[in-house]
Amino acid sequence: MRQIVTAALAAGLLVAGAAQAQTTLRITLQLPIKSHLGQNLLQFEEEVEKASGGDIQIEIYPSAQLYKDKEVPQAVSSGAIEMGVASLTRFAGTIPAVDVFYVPFLLDSAEKVKKATSPGSPIRGPIDEAVLATGARILWWQPYGNTILLSKKEPLHGPGDVEGKKVRVFGKTLGKWVEVVGGKPVLTSGSEQFLAYQRGVVDIGMTGITTVKSRKLNEVMDAVTRVPIAAIEFVVVINEKVWQGLSDEEREIISKAAANAEKAINARIVEIEEDAAKYAVESGMTVYDPTPEEMAAWREASQPMFELFSKEAGELGTRLVEEAKKL
Repeated sequence: MRQIVTAALAAGLLVAGAAQAQTTLRITLQLPIKSHLGQNLLQFEEEVEKASGGDIQIEIYPSAQLYKDKEVPQAVSSGAIEMGVASLTRFAGTIPAVDVFYVPFLLDSAEKVKKATSPGSPIRGPIDEAVLATGARILWWQPYGNTILLSKKEPLHGPGDVEGKKVRVFGKTLGKWVEVVGGKPVLTSGSEQFLAYQRGVVDIGMTGITTVKSRKLNEVMDAVTRVPIAAIEFVVVINEKVWQGLSDEEREIISKAAANAEKAINARIVEIEEDAAKYAVESGMTVYDPTPEEMAAWREASQPMFELFSKEAGELGTRLVEEAKKL
């Protein structure tokens, strides 16, 4: 009887040891899992769990179940959660220079954005380092596409259509831009957009075109105006203490899966945006591309933003703007 009990105890200890050996990483995401960022996380999850033989488990919590977008940087850096996805601009409170991506018309082509966000670039490299100093390590960047402006009834034909209107923004620099062109910025989390538009809390929306489908914004707004004010970038971050606590093998598995996830989403972002525009049209929305004259007016009205950003973003911000101009 004693031998049976001892054997059972030993088996129990083995099971407990195996359970303790398993690493679980939770990821908070403000967008629905069906969004392209959510699907990108699923690819990462599948690769990590397969490569680790199930020893690393990834748990994804979409639709801001745990944290709103603005809460993610602090939640991850403090260790309240292991991983998170946040709009890059959410780090602007401590690192104003990250908003170089939101200086209007600075990175105004897909090629420029691709170069700026490539690993180790003169723009991405310093940003990765600055975020790491907050206690969160960037694993990979997720492109969300160019900004669009949403409106009711008619599309927007120039800065004059923004004057005096309340505009949903998701960052400080974009809020400054709205003020420069005569509007009134209203900082609104991504998960709160639908109700903000439905209830008239804001008159004009600012987001990425893929959000129209994932958040059903076609039900509360009528028109999309494709003004490429800025490139929206998200980053997937992991708590640095958690990262350092992983084994070399675990870090290698995660790094490889992160690199593959980044390559996959970058390869598809243009197609993703095109599909989103098609969906918007099919759902009854107007998708409008400004004329050359209208685009020139948007650019002209945005010129003061270069000086404003340089003043507020410090030496690093000024350096990143100069690097961006070289592109």
